[in-house]
Amino acid sequence: MPNTSHFPPLFISHGSPMTALEPREAGAFMQDLGRTLDAKFGRPRAILAISAHSLARQPVLLAGAKHHAVYDFGGFDPKLNTLRYDAPGATELAAKVQALAAQAGLPLLSLPQGGLDHGIWTPLRYMYPTADVPVLPLAFVPSQSPAQQFALGEMLTPLAEQGVLIMGSGSITHNLRLVFGQGLPPAIDAPEIQASAEFRAWLQARAAAADWPALLDYRRQAPHAVAMHPTDEHLLPWFVAAGAGGRNSPAVRIHESLTFGSLAMDAYAFGSAAQQLAQALQEPAVAAL
Repeated sequence: MPNTSHFPPLFISHGSPMTALEPREAGAFMQDLGRTLDAKFGRPRAILAISAHSLARQPVLLAGAKHHAVYDFGGFDPKLNTLRYDAPGATELAAKVQALAAQAGLPLLSLPQGGLDHGIWTPLRYMYPTADVPVLPLAFVPSQSPAQQFALGEMLTPLAEQGVLIMGSGSITHNLRLVFGQGLPPAIDAPEIQASAEFRAWLQARAAAADWPALLDYRRQAPHAVAMHPTDEHLLPWFVAAGAGGRNSPAVRIHESLTFGSLAMDAYAFGSAAQQLAQALQEPAVAAL
């Protein structure tokens, strides 16, 4: 029987490509997240993935029958280039997404090609290591506003009610000049800088209050927004996932951790099932499966 569970849309901070080799707190959370989703909601029928590393001039589905890991980075441990994630594609889901887009009047292309950038395959290697869940990447337009990304997510809402896991992947804070701009990066466990702490606290508070007007205007209202996101492609998937969860429910932070003093690894769940997931993640019996 196909899974028709109502999955909460998610946003996951994927961090440095080295997260795939050095899981730390975020990697352990991703492992727990996959086990908890399985225990509470069942295995997803498919995953619709929106990553900060898959960008296009208009929304595009990568609807190939098979996927492989794309090594879209350089200068890191060569072992990363040996990691594989050969997940099946989700061609049937692509047709459903195109139909929803047509109903909403949103332009959407579909290409018969595969490939998962590291913002997708890194968390999925921890969440679903057997690579048995079909994946459909959705490349988004980075020049579009948070409100436009939210509208894109709203169009996807019916899928979350049909056993599809909608997963945004990016970073809650993402200013690589703070990490690499002074030559050697700071220690991975460096204390958090004040600007990062204040931005994360603002986002979490506004999310918990479902203050969508403030969140959609975050670059003007949030403290240190431009410093934390000189360009905001790594936060925009948050708004797509939020839109899929709808305006009537608060966003729930389900994980918080930090690397390099300013690269946050926070994760969020959205929609009516978000709190249910958050509570399940706190249950030791589930986390120990």
